[in-house]
Amino acid sequence: MNFDDFWGTVFSFQDYGEILALVQNSVWAGAVLGLLGGVVGTFVMKRDLAFAVHGISELSFAGAAFALLVGGDIVTGSLVGSVAAALLIGLMGGRAREKNSVIGVLMPFGLGLGILFLALYQGRAANKFGLLTGQIVAVNTVQLQVLAVTAAAVIAVLLAVWRPLTFASVDPEMAHARGVPVRALSILFMVVLGVSVALSLQVVGALLVLALLITPAAAALKVTSAPRLVLLLSVLFATAATVGGIMLALGGRLPISPYITTLSFLIYAVCAALGWIRRRRGANGRVLGSGPAGGGRRMTSAAA
Repeated sequence: MNFDDFWGTVFSFQDYGEILALVQNSVWAGAVLGLLGGVVGTFVMKRDLAFAVHGISELSFAGAAFALLVGGDIVTGSLVGSVAAALLIGLMGGRAREKNSVIGVLMPFGLGLGILFLALYQGRAANKFGLLTGQIVAVNTVQLQVLAVTAAAVIAVLLAVWRPLTFASVDPEMAHARGVPVRALSILFMVVLGVSVALSLQVVGALLVLALLITPAAAALKVTSAPRLVLLLSVLFATAATVGGIMLALGGRLPISPYITTLSFLIYAVCAALGWIRRRRGANGRVLGSGPAGGGRRMTSAAA
């Protein structure tokens, strides 16, 4: 394949306007998932659950693959798999080491089940591939409404427990000593995370959910530590990567996931570079400022 053929595969904007008009609901669905991923991702980073996201996505994939095999609803299947995995992790793993052990057991089990169900499925190959890497689907109005209502319910739950959940995420031992129901909040958040993973599965696929639920929040933390600004930037980055990836994928013949993950990575790389530059300037400022400030104090003391 020469460069022109490669470029035409990645970006081809012929009849772009007509295609965009047909998938407006998909673009709105991407915006909803960006908002959800940005909000949930901030708590994923606070609670150090990046590994858990990957583990939940594997069982979500298995549930979706089983639903595809038996002719059921894929979203329902992925929801069942995600929530089951989230509850197992939340109930069986109290400490970080225990959680990682449980997740390490669930990941190959879920992936193996998913591959088994896809091997038994005799339908279109595109349906199999889409579960792993995502795809642009014609989201109808009813599906978009269900997605929006579910995402709104998840965000409403997080808002209701925002303060105690933040306390339990930052300092669980102190929160427990203050009477905060740390374990109950942990299980609740794992269920919320499971629902978020299942909703994201249809756009970015089971293998690349991390790009939506982790990378935007991680990028935000590279440039600021202010909680409100981290939340705002995380939502902004997740929405830009998701909607931008959908818009770019409409002009190519590749799955949607490479576009979303590439945009998400570029955002993270820029934020990491900006954070490094700011820290470097701050360190240089402290070094340069220590001499004159110290000298000034000595001169003032001597003059006195």
